Amino acid sequence: MRAVVIDAVRSQPRVLDVPEPTAPGDGVVVRVAATGMCRSDWHAWAGHDDIAFPHVPGHELAGEVVEVGAGVTRWQVGDRVTVPFVCGCGRCAWCLGGNAQVCPDQQQPGFTHWGSFAEHVALHAADTNLVALPDEIDFATAASLGCRFATAYRALVGRARVTEGEWVTVVGAGGVGLSAVMIARALGVRVLAVDRNPEALAVAADLGAEHVLLADGTDIPAAVARLTDGGSHVAVDAVGSEQTCSDAILSLRRRGRLAQVGLLPPVEGHPRVPMARVIAWELDVLGSHGMAAADYPPMMELIRSGALQPHRLVERTIGLEQAAALLPGFDRATVAGMTIVDPTR
Repeated sequence: MRAVVIDAVRSQPRVLDVPEPTAPGDGVVVRVAATGMCRSDWHAWAGHDDIAFPHVPGHELAGEVVEVGAGVTRWQVGDRVTVPFVCGCGRCAWCLGGNAQVCPDQQQPGFTHWGSFAEHVALHAADTNLVALPDEIDFATAASLGCRFATAYRALVGRARVTEGEWVTVVGAGGVGLSAVMIARALGVRVLAVDRNPEALAVAADLGAEHVLLADGTDIPAAVARLTDGGSHVAVDAVGSEQTCSDAILSLRRRGRLAQVGLLPPVEGHPRVPMARVIAWELDVLGSHGMAAADYPPMMELIRSGALQPHRLVERTIGLEQAAALLPGFDRATVAGMTIVDPTR
């Protein structure tokens, strides 16, 4: 099969012919119809994750089951599926309790094993991790769910537990951030969006953000406090840097909640964030690490009903060669929405 292969940390990815995967005993092989390109893929390329090379990236995908392991009971060849980017083992207390996203023995396509920037991908513990894809939802839309949209949904609904009428500041108007804007508005939440890209802010405004703030050196927390009469109830750092995390924390009102979604690479050992404010104002800092397959049904129903329209977040669709060329610079991408990779192109 054809796949994007990375030979070493920060090496130029290449499209190569590699052996096709085989189904694990408890898993499946999926023909990849669409897969998203995400900042997390860039983190893996940049060496911020423990990756074995050579490596095939890609962790948010949708497609059709083409091979089924002997231990799988719920799925068969031909099923249309998507999958969370965190795949639980299916056996531990966390998985059995519906929290596969924190499984201590988790697998992550594109990180712990070869991922979906390829024509086929192997997935483990299929009965725990696969999500049936309704006919009304196309593959590109489904691929946008596995990491960014589902992560934003859980960050707001499952972790921060936003309520109607609250203010949410979304720092970063990329895939996760724009998903958060759309979801928050569908839940009756008031939104401010922050980004360095004016085009992305225009999309955020179109999706319902009441205020957009350009990160051009402006004092973001002061602007948020002024616009929300004291700070937002919830902030989402959808980027993952010292600056964006700090802006998100300092944008909160007293006893506010931070949902930290963006990965924070260490600087001199640890990221530096304003914990003094967290303590003094009794802020809640909530990590959010994707969403288990068990939690997909309410989100999928909102999509089927039209209340959520993740397809609006797909900005472009590219092939494997273009994905290989774009990945090294994806941390600087100015695309106002999601990039989907179609391995057949």
